[in-house]
Formats: sequence, structure tokens, C-alpha cells
Amino acid sequence: MAELVRRTARGTGRFLAAHGLFLAALAGAVALRWIAILGFPWIFWFGDSRTYLNAAIQFAPDDLRPSGYSVFLWALRPFESWTVVLAVQHALGALTGVMVYAIVWRGLRAGRPRWRPWAPGLVATPVTLPVLYDAYQIQLEHMLMSDGLFTFLLTAGVTLVLWRRRVSWWAAAPAGLALGAAAMVRSVGLPLIAVVLFCMLLRRAGWRALVSVVAGVAVPLLLYLHWFHGTWGVHTFTKSDQIWMYGRVVDFARCDVIKPRPELEVFCMDHVPPRPRVPARAYQAMWTSDTPFRHFPEDKRSVRANELAGEFVKEAIAKQPGDYLNVVVRDTLRAFEWKREDYPTPWTVAQYDFPVGASQSDMQRLYLDWYTNGRPVIHRVVEPQGAWMRDYQHTFYLRGPFLGIYMLVGLAGVLLRVRRLGGPVLLPWGIALALLVVPAATADFDYRYLLPCIPFAVLAAGLTLAREPRAVAHAPARSGPEAAGEPEAADAPETFDDPEAPDEPETSEGPEAAEESEHEGQRA
Repeated sequence: MAELVRRTARGTGRFLAAHGLFLAALAGAVALRWIAILGFPWIFWFGDSRTYLNAAIQFAPDDLRPSGYSVFLWALRPFESWTVVLAVQHALGALTGVMVYAIVWRGLRAGRPRWRPWAPGLVATPVTLPVLYDAYQIQLEHMLMSDGLFTFLLTAGVTLVLWRRRVSWWAAAPAGLALGAAAMVRSVGLPLIAVVLFCMLLRRAGWRALVSVVAGVAVPLLLYLHWFHGTWGVHTFTKSDQIWMYGRVVDFARCDVIKPRPELEVFCMDHVPPRPRVPARAYQAMWTSDTPFRHFPEDKRSVRANELAGEFVKEAIAKQPGDYLNVVVRDTLRAFEWKREDYPTPWTVAQYDFPVGASQSDMQRLYLDWYTNGRPVIHRVVEPQGAWMRDYQHTFYLRGPFLGIYMLVGLAGVLLRVRRLGGPVLLPWGIALALLVVPAATADFDYRYLLPCIPFAVLAAGLTLAREPRAVAHAPARSGPEAAGEPEAADAPETFDDPEAPDEPETSEGPEAAEESEHEGQRA
């Protein structure tokens, strides 16, 4: 018994020495989220919230947006508590930071096995701070929106793919499940699946791992298609994919250049004057009385409107490719500006701030109470916690230029590993880049779309600092006094390939020995 206590104490001491700094940072991040729940005990409403909540209560997919987040809300509804929903969403945000830390720590430990046990944590902890402490991340976790769940699922999938030097089929399958589920939460997840598969191919992950990822992805996608068909009679994810793309091209489309056929002229908005208080042309075309979809019986939910909008989109891009590229580049670069603009509208940006008071319509209260089966919901700001979070948000968030620095550091990591096709840095950096560009290319710019990019940008930058392990881990064991004082290379987790050694099958001295290393990773 005494020996067990001593071993437990030694193990605990080693764990705290290795991860104590991060545990302190994590505790502070959890405390911030708890203060947010105390100060704002209700969930924040956004324009899309009614769609998600209605689909959750009726357990029927919406035809306008993917309803994976609604399944999440449906699963939590038996608790009849918005506090539970908030706690889970904030926990997912904190766990996202844990996964970023775990991957960076393993990379540093693998590449620098001679470091002191506490050194990798000392480097990896600051990398996670934008994920754990960004005020807008915390505020987004407090909203009735899908972004937090999407970011967690996507990070979980990438974590499983990067966890070992060569992903095994049994890790690839749950990675695929997480990636497929993320795509059903937000449609931008669909092209990100292709990014993951492409990076796995470059890294020669092996056919078993690739098949396992594809099979894992297919499960939630096929289940969702079946669910959607049961409600709407068609096998698809939404009936509005082209409508959002129309909001992108309306920013530059000129009908005197496109010359659309008469049935498509309803989508011409170059003759409609801009609204002074609506900077985003896409918002004006989609959500004001100027929208062309008012001419269709079901507005944006019209199948015919979606088909015609898609035809207009194709003609606009084909006739004005330079203008399309210009708006994509322009809106992508907005992410790196120092000051936040009132874009797409001032009231949209205002919804991303912790409020001074609670202001909800009767309809919103009705839906919120409907979800909890009539259990009372507190609709007021509790001070001083509310003021603490408002003051915190004024200062502590990742400004655009710093996001740009993270992206540049990650790009440097990819280029430095060009002989290894980007190494482990390529996957998170590619995901971060896609999360910046795809919304700008398919919808419009919104500051909310930036936040899922941050974990992957900082992860890529952190992995850039991790030196890839050399072939010493595969060297024959030596005996004698000269070897007694050297640390075992196998003690380091084998996360990444050796850039100098040729690819070879793993031996019994590889991952098995790595499992005995002194580390603590977060399960995805």
C-alpha cells in the first residue's frame, strides 16, 4: 500500500511538473466562463437561433441550414435547462484549447526528448491562450449558435489524425465521425473533409487509415441524408446552397455584363442603391426588403429560387471572374485588420458583445421557454459579473494582425518542411486557411466566421516550433556506462515523422514505447 502511495505521489508530481502551467491557465479559462454564466444566465439569441431551436424542438431538419447543432440541442433538452446548455458549450470551448495544447506538447516532446519535463508545457501553454482567453470566443460559446460545437468537432478530428506519426485505422474512424458530424453542423465542414484527406494522402497515411476516415465521415452524412429525406422527400443536406452563394456574387454582379435571360433578371441588384446603414451588399440582398427572393412564394426556401440563383451565380462568376476574385481577396484580408468594422451591419457586430441589459422579444422568450418546457429562465444581467465580462472583452481578444502573424508562422513551418510536404504543420494550417477563404468565397465576411480559424492557426504556429524527431529513436540499443546517463528517445511520443529517415514500418519499439511517456493528452 505504501509503495502504491509513493508511486501515485511520484506520478502526480511528474504530471504537475510537466503540465502545471497549462493547468493553471485552464483553471483561469474555466473561471472566466463560469463568470460569464453567472453574469448572463440566459443564452444569447442570434438571427439563426430560431432555425436551430425550432429544428431541435420538433426534431426535424431545417431546409435552409444544416441541423447538426439542433441534434445537439435535442440531446440536451431532457435537462430542461439553458444553464446546462451553456455549461456544455463553454466546456467544449475549453476542451478545444486542451486538444491544441496536447498536440503541441506532444510535438515538442517528440522532437526535443532531452528537454526538461516542464519545458514543452512552458512553450505549449502560451500557444493555447488565444483559444482559452479570447473574449469573443467566450461570448460565441454563450450564443444559441453552432460555431462552438463545429469548432470542437473539427478540432477533435484533426487531433485524432495528428495524434500519432501514422494514424491507425482505429483512430482514423472516430476522426472521420467527428469530421462528418462537423460538416452536418456547418456546411463549411464539407470542403474541410477534402483538406484532411488531401493532407493524409501527402503524408502517406496508408489505405487502411484513409478508408477508415472515409467510412467514419460517411456515417453521419448518410444518417443526415436519411433524416432529411424523411422530412423533405429529397436526399440532400439543404435546399438553399445556391442562395447563400448568390449573396456573394451580388457584391460585384453587373447585369449589363452578364446579360442574363429574362427569368434571371429578378436577381439583378446593380440598379438598387446601397443602404447607408448596411455596408454589406450581401446582407441587403438577403435580409432587407430589397431582396429578390420576395418575388418567390416561399422566399429563400423556394426550390425554384435556389435553382435560378445558382444559374445566376454561375453566369456572374463566368463573366466576371476578376471581380469575383477581388471580393474574395478583399473580404479574406478583412480578417487581419486591427480594428473591427461595423460589417456586415452595425447591429450584427453589436450582437457579438456582452450586453449591458437583457433585451429579448416575446417570440424569443416563447421559444426559450418552449425548450425548457416552461421552466423559468432568468432574463437579466447580473452585476458585477456582467460588467467584469464587458470590461474584459474591451481588451482581451485576438486582433487581426496577430492572427496574421500566426498564419505567417504556420506558413513558415510548412515551407521549412517542404521536403516532407509540409509535415504535420500542413494540416492545421490548411484548415485555418480554408476557414478564412471559404466563407469569403461562398457567402460573405463575418467576424463570427473568424473564430473557428483561431485554434488551427495557433496549432500550426505551435507545431512550427516543434522539431521533428530524428532517427535516433530507431537506433540499436547501446549498453555500457556511456549510455546510462542519456534519456531514452523512445520516451518521447512519436507524433511526427523523422525528416531525414526513410519511411519504414513501425516496430515494437515505436508507439508501444511512446505510450509509456510521461504525458497526459485529452481524449477527443
